Amino acid sequence: MVEDVKVQITLEQWQTLVAVVDSGGYAKAAEALGKSQSAVSYAIQRLEERLGIAVFRIEGRKAALTEAGEALYRQAQSLLDSARLTEELAHHYSSGSEARIRLAIDLIFPEHLTLCALARYAEISPFVRIELLETALSGTDEALIRGDAEMVISSRIPPGFVGDFLMRIRFVPVAHPDHPLHQLGRSLTHDDLRRHRQLVVRDSGSRSLNEGWLGADQRWTVSHMSTSILCACSGLGFSWYPELKISKEVEKGLLKPLPMESSSERFADLYLIKRDAHLSSPGVKRLAELFQSAVKDFEAKGGNPLTA
Repeated sequence: MVEDVKVQITLEQWQTLVAVVDSGGYAKAAEALGKSQSAVSYAIQRLEERLGIAVFRIEGRKAALTEAGEALYRQAQSLLDSARLTEELAHHYSSGSEARIRLAIDLIFPEHLTLCALARYAEISPFVRIELLETALSGTDEALIRGDAEMVISSRIPPGFVGDFLMRIRFVPVAHPDHPLHQLGRSLTHDDLRRHRQLVVRDSGSRSLNEGWLGADQRWTVSHMSTSILCACSGLGFSWYPELKISKEVEKGLLKPLPMESSSERFADLYLIKRDAHLSSPGVKRLAELFQSAVKDFEAKGGNPLTA
C-alpha cells in the first residue's frame, strides 16, 4: 500500500526559490522580492525541510542548485507562469470581457488580412476564444441574422443592420494559360465562356445563390474558393476570382487573365457589420477596429499581398 505524502509548499516559497536562482544569490533575491535576506534564507530552509531534500549546495561562497534543485527550479518556473496566466485570466473575466467572439467572413476577403487582425487581437486579448466561420454569399448574412456571429464581413448588409464600408474587391476572369479559351487568339465574349466549364463556389447559406454563374452547361460547384482556384490552375475550368486571391498564381504563370471583348472587371464592396452595432462588447469593437486598421495599412502599401 502506497501512503499519500502531503507536502505543502506555498507559491511564495517557489517564487523565492526562482528569485534566488535568477538573481544569483540570497542578497539580490531579497532586493528583488522586497524582503530581508534572512526572510529569503528562512523561506528556502522551510522549503527544504518540507521537501526533505537539499535544493542548494555550497560551492565556495556561492549556493548552487543540486540535481534535485535544478529539476524543482524548472517546475517552479512553470508553476509561476501558470499562476500568472491564471491571474490574468481571472482579471480578464472580472473586467467584463467576453469568453469568445464568433466571426463570419466571406471567402472573398483576403485571408492574410484576417490573420493580421486576429494576430494583433491575440496579443491584447489572449484569453478570448475566436470562432471563425468562412462563408460564401448568403451564408454570411444568415450567420448574422441567426445570431451565430457577433461580427461579419459581407458584401451585403441585411435589413435591420448597419455596416461600415471596409474595402472594394476586384474580380478578374482567369484560366490556365493552356486552357482552350486562351487558344482562340482573340477577344472573348460571354458566349465563348458559356461553351466551357465554369468553376463556381457553393453558397454556404440556405438560399443557394448563383452569383457570377453565366448559365454554362458545364459547371463544377465546390465548397471552398481554394479548391476552385486549384481546379483552375489544373486547367479544369475558368472563373472570376478576387484579384487579391490569385496574385501568386498569376505571377507564377498558373493562371492568366482572359482577354474579354467587353469590360471583364467585376467589383464587390465588403462591409464590416456588428450584430449589436452600438451595443457591441469592447472586445468586438476592438477587433473591428483591428480589421479596419489591417485593411487601411494594406491599402497604404499599395494593396499588394506579395509585399504586405
